[in-house]
Order: sequence, then C-alpha cells, then structure tokens
Amino acid sequence: MAEERPLMHHPEIQCRVRVARGIDIAVGPGKMELLEAIRDAGSISGGARRMGMSYRRAWMLVETMNSCFAQPLVATSTGGRAGGGAKVTAQGEDVLRIYTAMMADVEAVAQRHLQPLLPSLLSKPAETAGS
Repeated sequence: MAEERPLMHHPEIQCRVRVARGIDIAVGPGKMELLEAIRDAGSISGGARRMGMSYRRAWMLVETMNSCFAQPLVATSTGGRAGGGAKVTAQGEDVLRIYTAMMADVEAVAQRHLQPLLPSLLSKPAETAGS
C-alpha cells in the first residue's frame, strides 16, 4: 500500500479582526458569518444549520452580540401560528456592512505590507490522517 503524501500548505495571509467588550467578543469573523446566515435563513436554527453548529452555540453567540450593543443585532420572535424566527435588525445590518467594508480595507493593507514576506516563508506539509 502506497504511503499517503501530505499536501503542501503554501504561505498565505489571513486577517482576523475582533472587537472586544471586556471579556466578550462583540464582533468577529465567526459572529459576522452567523449574522449573515441568520439573515439568509430567517432563524437562528437555520443559520446554525448552515454553519454546521448547534442551535445552543448559535443562540449563545447571538446573546453575546446582543448584550454588547445598545440595540440588539438579532431580534427573535417566538413560535406559534406565525412560526417564529429571527431577523437581523437595522443595527445588525449596519454592523455587518461596516465590518465587511473594514475587512476589505484590512485585507488590502495586509496584502500590500505582507506579500513581500511570503516568498521567504517555507511551505509546510500538512499532517496526514493518522499522524
């Protein structure tokens, strides 16, 4: 049986910006992805499913975001005949828009400053299954 060869990971620039309020992360890439998923799905459970996370985890992230801002980023309604669901509020849409624009700027600056370093970084083999 032939030995599995690891894939090579080539150097790349990755930027992750978070905004903290005390010990809580108010805004970050994962929370922004969750906000988009909730907006698209119309519910926290639907957003969680799209991201492959538990409803409980998504609910906790929404609670953290909502508690960090003066106005909630996600508004929920309970079930019943209307079915319930969740909606990204106007404040949530503003946060998404601002964060997305800022990340485009951050990525551009990071590329400009860090791109010259990439050729001098060594490619590292990825770990193979069972390693």
